[in-house]
Amino acid sequence: MRISLTPRTSEFFTLFGKAGENALQVSRLVERRFREHPNSGITQEQVKKEETEGDAITRELITLLNTQYVTPFDRDDIYMLATEIDDIVDYLEEASDLLGLYGVEMPTRHAVEQCSVIVRACEQLAHACHNLKGMRGVQEALVELKLLEDEGDRILRDALASLFRDGGIDPLIVIRWKDIYESLERGLDACDTAATVIANIIVKNA
Repeated sequence: MRISLTPRTSEFFTLFGKAGENALQVSRLVERRFREHPNSGITQEQVKKEETEGDAITRELITLLNTQYVTPFDRDDIYMLATEIDDIVDYLEEASDLLGLYGVEMPTRHAVEQCSVIVRACEQLAHACHNLKGMRGVQEALVELKLLEDEGDRILRDALASLFRDGGIDPLIVIRWKDIYESLERGLDACDTAATVIANIIVKNA
């Protein structure tokens, strides 16, 4: 690829805004799919379509990174933030897919709570991504996101404990829900990691 010497830094901010919005859109679709399952108006195909759009945004970001001599902040941070946001979407799409793959009849309360927390976390992340250039309100969004990650950890612990507390539960059900809970948790963890990358960007550019 040819490296461009003409700065296109504004494009990075535009693409990160789109990436954050895509992650938020996917989180909302997945939350509704879980909440309304098995009669949801949201299909796995809709979730997958948004995930594919997120992949395209990630590719645009990495291509831009690889062809620009001048970047708005550290190149490694740009790459990490792009891939972590992509991971959020991938994990949420995976959790949504498992609903159909595992033939889940009804969602659990814990899964719906996890999804709700993830939506709120993605709202904060989307705000931070949209405001990377001026950093307005970004610090506050990151603090709130960290609190949500802690709340998600608590829900996951309660969810796993409830699975193993009932000695009469079908082991296959335990395996299925453990996989789903952990996929959702990985999505929330990726939100937290993305927030850490943004926090590092703030420190480096203070």
